[in-house]
Amino acid sequence: MPEPKRLKYSVNGEWKESKAQRYMPVTDSNTGAVIAEAPCCTADEVNEAIAAAKEAFGPWSDKPIAVRTQVMYKWKTLLEQHIEEIALLTSTELGKNLDEARGEVIKIVEAAEVAAACPMTMQGDALMNVSTDHDTTMYREPLGVFAGIVPFNFPAMIPFGWITPLCITTGNTLVLKLASQVPLSGMRLLDLLYEAGLPRGVVNVVTCSRNEAEIFLEHPDVRGISFIDSTETGRRIYSKAAAHGKRVRALCEAKNHGIVLRDAALVRAARGIINSTFGCAGMRCMALPVLCVENAIADEFISHLVQFAKERVVGPAYDPKTELGPVVSAEHKKFVTDWIAKGVEEGAELLLDGRNAVVPGYENGFYIGPTIFDHVKPEMSVGNCEIFGPVTTIKRIDSFEEGLALANASPFANGSCLFTGSGYYAREFVRRTHAGMVGVNVGIPVPVAFFPFAGHKNSFFGDLHVLGRDGVAFYTEAKSVTTRWFSPDGEEEARPVSTWEGTVNRT
Repeated sequence: MPEPKRLKYSVNGEWKESKAQRYMPVTDSNTGAVIAEAPCCTADEVNEAIAAAKEAFGPWSDKPIAVRTQVMYKWKTLLEQHIEEIALLTSTELGKNLDEARGEVIKIVEAAEVAAACPMTMQGDALMNVSTDHDTTMYREPLGVFAGIVPFNFPAMIPFGWITPLCITTGNTLVLKLASQVPLSGMRLLDLLYEAGLPRGVVNVVTCSRNEAEIFLEHPDVRGISFIDSTETGRRIYSKAAAHGKRVRALCEAKNHGIVLRDAALVRAARGIINSTFGCAGMRCMALPVLCVENAIADEFISHLVQFAKERVVGPAYDPKTELGPVVSAEHKKFVTDWIAKGVEEGAELLLDGRNAVVPGYENGFYIGPTIFDHVKPEMSVGNCEIFGPVTTIKRIDSFEEGLALANASPFANGSCLFTGSGYYAREFVRRTHAGMVGVNVGIPVPVAFFPFAGHKNSFFGDLHVLGRDGVAFYTEAKSVTTRWFSPDGEEEARPVSTWEGTVNRT
């Protein structure tokens, strides 16, 4: 077996050898083999990346927005040409099956297209004669250096779809801390971005530990932070970075609830839920790990769910036949299987147990099969805490109101879904659910990039969400300019000037 490749960090568009004392393993999740090692970059190297981004900000933000958007157009073309390459990297380092990995790259293309519209979405507003002879124009301007701290579960889409396109097209510069477990696809995407004509230093990449990442939260040259990971860490990052005057958005944990009513299209609902629950091996915050199923149809619906789960093909992610690949690491596999054991201990009924999944020829891969719990009570932690694996839990209910109350009792509110044929219940659900992203007969209610990815409650800390108009607003600040011009005859010079100087005028 070849020696693992030693990875580098990128500053000013150049890959550099790290002086790190420690390197972190990158595994092929399908086989368990270590294929690369990511540096735990030093504090000096993180500061070097921030300094490069700061130096690049002035020249980049001064470029006409039409020039900046041209990079997005060229990058979009390169992305489309390299979909299979990036998908294979993602399938290898993470374990996401090829079809899911392709979708991840397509979501980056979508975000690049939205960023290319910045000449329209970044426009401000203007009004003539806001008060007598005064005109006001509001501009949206970039802030400076942003930092992105990203998780392992979408190693391509989150850093290079959710963060990079709008951040840099609006005129900012960026330092990305890639997840050390899965940096390969992100590093390749950075190469393609520079190939598209991005000036040196506009985007820089490091891998490091939490200790070095703390630098971003306090560094005076970092104006904003995008963070995606756990709620505990997100709350701390939001508090600390905001205390240092930074703009912050922190996307955190979820425990999305779906409600299945007696009038739902049960077979279609079950197929959709299987996809949303077990897609990406459950390692996504928009999975559907809790189902509140009306008792009148619970047995019938659950029989469909178990049948379709058993049909799911478990295998190596880069095999085109695979529907459920491995989880990201041995540590994460243990985390998920410990949760399954916890559910059994709490008294939930284990209908399908994925702990003993074995793929012939890939015995050292990190596989967990579809797992389903029934009769999960409201007090059971297995139905309330994020497991982040291919595990779903069923809470039986007697009515829509009971299901809605259970869903809204969750401290998380990323997404929620209702499966029904009733327009009345659909409207009530949309109006009264706490979640920021809502599906009606849709198991994964992730909006396209023209709209914000919008979690609520303990799933999100901040004011402006990812993508859509929120994304543009997050990466820019408003500047309002009020002007007044005087006539050449000098008539105004003798007139008194109000304390409010024309900014209050009702006559």
